[in-house]
Amino acid sequence: MRSALVTGGASPLGSAISRRLARDGLHVVVHAHSGRARAEALVAAIRAQGGSASTLVFDITDAAATEAALEPLHGPGKPPPQVIVHAAGAHEDVPMAGMTETQWREVVDVSLNGFYAVVRPLLLPLMATRWGRIIAIGSISGIMGNRGQVNYAAAKAGLMGASKALAREVASRGVTVNTVAPGIIASPAVEAVLNAKQIADIVPAKRAGRPEEVADLIAFLASDQAGYITGQTISINGGMA
Repeated sequence: MRSALVTGGASPLGSAISRRLARDGLHVVVHAHSGRARAEALVAAIRAQGGSASTLVFDITDAAATEAALEPLHGPGKPPPQVIVHAAGAHEDVPMAGMTETQWREVVDVSLNGFYAVVRPLLLPLMATRWGRIIAIGSISGIMGNRGQVNYAAAKAGLMGASKALAREVASRGVTVNTVAPGIIASPAVEAVLNAKQIADIVPAKRAGRPEEVADLIAFLASDQAGYITGQTISINGGMA
């Protein structure tokens, strides 16, 4: 059985991704940091539905701690997770003129530096299997920019560049690297700041996307059928860009 590691795996989007990959027959390692209880509840739900899942707790902004936490996932006779989905992210929305250094660094640390912290220790073991899928969750903010999100847009745009470069390094080993850039996706955080009319005014499709729609795209990119798609940023945004 192939396994998948989903960082931020118990967030609204991460949960949909974890459930979808489990339905496809992968053992899903649900990463959490502060949300351990949510991750454990998700794992229990996946198992109750006949899937296979486990929880792994670590601070993605601490590269050394992350590497240590990942060590049990691979070793002699034990292949690493062959699907890595980096869905962990952070928001500290504020205009740059009033942004603190901490607000800048925390967002970049989780989204961009976290990608390095998770992928780098698993990369050589993954390449040795001659099959792998690395998928970073970007954002339409990294494509279009967005007021109050200079830090977030920078981090997500950085993920796109990192994925394109890494894709060139590992393509000959059967490993693909892509970025999925969602637009407005339904979640409690979105509902707290945008109502249905505001979303309809912004999105040509006149609605927010569903986490399951993003998860379906990621499941395809994680499949055998997507072996010739690499180095791409695929935006799922209802026509916003």
